[in-house]
Amino acid sequence: MKHKFLNLKNLLALGTVYALSFTQVMAQEAAKAAEETAKHEGLGKTVSYYVLLLLLACIFVGIVGKIISVYDLTRKIQGNRRGIKWDKINGILFGITLIVGLYGVYWSYTVQGSQILPAAGSAHGAKIDSMFDVTLILTTIVLVLTHIALFSFAFFYNASKKRKAYYYPHNNTLEKYWTIIPAVVLTILVLMGFFTWRSIFNVPEDERRNAIQVDVTAHQFAWDVRYAGKDNVNGRKNYKLIGSLNGLNSLGLDLSDKANYDDLRVNEIVLPVNKSVRFTLSSQDVIHSFYMPHFRVQMNCVPGMATYFQFTPTKTTQEMRQDTDDPKFDYVLLCAKICGGSHYNMKFNVRVVSNREYQEWLKEQKPIVTDDMKKEYQLAMEEQGTASNTQIALNN
Repeated sequence: MKHKFLNLKNLLALGTVYALSFTQVMAQEAAKAAEETAKHEGLGKTVSYYVLLLLLACIFVGIVGKIISVYDLTRKIQGNRRGIKWDKINGILFGITLIVGLYGVYWSYTVQGSQILPAAGSAHGAKIDSMFDVTLILTTIVLVLTHIALFSFAFFYNASKKRKAYYYPHNNTLEKYWTIIPAVVLTILVLMGFFTWRSIFNVPEDERRNAIQVDVTAHQFAWDVRYAGKDNVNGRKNYKLIGSLNGLNSLGLDLSDKANYDDLRVNEIVLPVNKSVRFTLSSQDVIHSFYMPHFRVQMNCVPGMATYFQFTPTKTTQEMRQDTDDPKFDYVLLCAKICGGSHYNMKFNVRVVSNREYQEWLKEQKPIVTDDMKKEYQLAMEEQGTASNTQIALNN
């Protein structure tokens, strides 16, 4: 038995040496990977570095586990039948996990919480942020309380031969509490969301007509934006006309609709503060997503149909720069659907200005229907008229 114990002791020592040697080798490899990452600063190498560290940690834990198993077996051979008190150790680990987890929640709020978007720059955005705050507060309270109960019980009531667990399979009163209370809370949250959604999308007809009309066409990988002219009506589009007029008609404008002639093509979206604006959205190829994060606006752009989003900006770009203490802050339009290889290029600058600045900017914009497009359209109409007269003559 003594010889067997010595073998186990030697095995324990050998395992310890192996673990330390392996750890040293892996640490050297991790250091080399870190040096390579510092040299090249490539995403792939950075990922490889952290994957290597994760594998190192897993292997190290596995080796330590084997060593502890050998140590436990040695104790039992020596006559200590109980060996390591794993129930107590597990309870302590649960307690440590609770403390670390609660600190992680605190860290997430204090460190990552500052990375959240600034206060919304739109009227409806404030409502959405309020809903988000209420939901976050409630879920955080539930998270903290339930995990304190869960991990504390594992810590204080770990298995022991001195006491026996009480079998408590059912309690109608408790069942009522933890069924009715969550149901009521969730119902209130759902109703809040429903009424907020209605207030955003159920816009009265007169408010729709009086809003500034902006038409946005998405395609891989850019945005085409046009403003309605003095009539505040965007002219019709027809996908069959895309590329017509010798390639000049990239949006497929139907020039038989006179409302197109005073529409304006712009290189940035400029909005007057505290004025309602209505976006008409469409796509020429795949599904895109019209996303303005600081206005809390997101709506899919779908091929073959129009979608809409109407909102009122409440903070100018300059005001937001002051609020965020960022002199380079700008509103931005992004695509929130992965629409292809150059999806990341779908950015469009957005500015919110005073009404006077908006009117001045509007005067500088050019009509979307150019003189060349008008000439091509006139020629097409003349050719069509000639063809129609010829067909009538042949029929007669």
